[in-house]
Amino acid sequence: MTGSSQTPAQQASLALSISGVTKRFGNLVANDAISLDLAEGEILALLGENGAGKTTLMSILFGHYLADEGEIFVANGEGHLAPLPPGSPKAALNAGIGMVHQHFTLADNLSVLDNITLGTESLLKFWRSDRAASARLKELQENSGLHVDLDARVGRLSVGERQRVEILKALYRGARILILDEPTAVLTPQESDALFATLKRLTATGLSVIFISHKLNEVLAVSDRLAVLRAGRKVAEIDAKAADRALLAETMVGSAVQPNVRRAHIPGEAVIVARNVRAPDPRGRQTLENADFTIRAGEILGIAGVSGNGQSALAALICGLVAPQEGEIVIAGEPVRRFSPRALMQAGVGRIPEDRHHDGIVGTMRLWENLALEDIRDPAAQTGGFLRQGALRIRAKEAMSAFDVRGGGPETEARLLSGGNMQKIILARVLDGEPRVILANQPTRGLDVGAVSFVHRRLLDARARGAAILLMSEDLDELLALSDRVGVMYRGTLSAIHPAEDMTVRRLGLLMAGHDDLGDAA
Repeated sequence: MTGSSQTPAQQASLALSISGVTKRFGNLVANDAISLDLAEGEILALLGENGAGKTTLMSILFGHYLADEGEIFVANGEGHLAPLPPGSPKAALNAGIGMVHQHFTLADNLSVLDNITLGTESLLKFWRSDRAASARLKELQENSGLHVDLDARVGRLSVGERQRVEILKALYRGARILILDEPTAVLTPQESDALFATLKRLTATGLSVIFISHKLNEVLAVSDRLAVLRAGRKVAEIDAKAADRALLAETMVGSAVQPNVRRAHIPGEAVIVARNVRAPDPRGRQTLENADFTIRAGEILGIAGVSGNGQSALAALICGLVAPQEGEIVIAGEPVRRFSPRALMQAGVGRIPEDRHHDGIVGTMRLWENLALEDIRDPAAQTGGFLRQGALRIRAKEAMSAFDVRGGGPETEARLLSGGNMQKIILARVLDGEPRVILANQPTRGLDVGAVSFVHRRLLDARARGAAILLMSEDLDELLALSDRVGVMYRGTLSAIHPAEDMTVRRLGLLMAGHDDLGDAA
């Protein structure tokens, strides 16, 4: 009945067994006869490139998709495996499967207690026993270490506290198997360490965890075992103690991944200068306060910070989506007088947006159209108001070859690409024009190790040719690897900027949490 041969880590009772699961979308085989076991009290990391089949497999497990072949068995609480009814999220929840998504699904205007209990009681009941729910949740908090004020409004919680609420919500519903999708993407290093301690505490009580992440250091630190998917197939199961970053990267990609090295050089003249800038974000929720920075030609300035601390206001300003309320922006010696996306592009700003789905591409448009979006007024792209479609298709084919875009040709709709290939389309559109200023906002979020290496190489190439790059990232290892200098956004204020060599992940994490005293570096 079990889905794969037993490894030492699986000699305990099984919580889950996936047996021969196959899923096809037309001619695409997203999952190809995948078998996988999960033991009680085990943390299993699920790794793979973008498009490797991880999301599809978890969607089948959670009942969102129906498998074409194969079965799934889940422990029934009595030491036996029982078939999981296919295609039913309700059946998955009833079987004790919980999932915490990378983007939290909480109602900001409700209390923690309301968010956790929402949907757990019959609609026929006209009241809820808050006392009983609170008592049960306090017991869960004591057992798990997930402490958060049950009466607090979720909208006022930190990112780390919101994640605790999501996990408590799953545990409150009786989860025995917890799926975590990129759980540390928006956490400080200290919050990540606290999460890992919590997971170890929970698995000691029998909870089983599937941990999906592209951060290989964290995967190695927290997991008992690792399963690697490539092109829809399971290609390896590895004991975490026997693995390292290089082995995992090579297994995921199918070949060795060479690290990108930022080489020391002397930057040129100032390209972009911000002087005492104060500006709101487009929604008026975050404000940039008195920002001062300079980025020179051939320099990468890295900005760290927990999401929601003013980064979106800074990005909107550089993109021309908002104008400063105070202060000024100077590009190549010329103060920016008019703030609009078109004006900033004309001033030489290239934009890699934070949300590639919402702001980076138009999913229903073809790839050649997406590649032409920002230069359709170029005489090479149109004549008399009519697009030169033939020339644009040829240019798109060349750009897709140069940036190794896979998953279709120029006529393919952008929505059909994996996240990594969408990002390559954006990079091709931005970097082909060789802008003098580049805003790279979370350029590798959610990308696999191969795609991350590609993005890093292209950014370093742009730095080498003299571009001034503003890199905003929640991946602190990425910031320290690519940046010449680093600052931190906290509550709308940009900290003092330091050479990257003087910073560590721990020191950045302290600044991100609002601690001014850097203390001794770890």
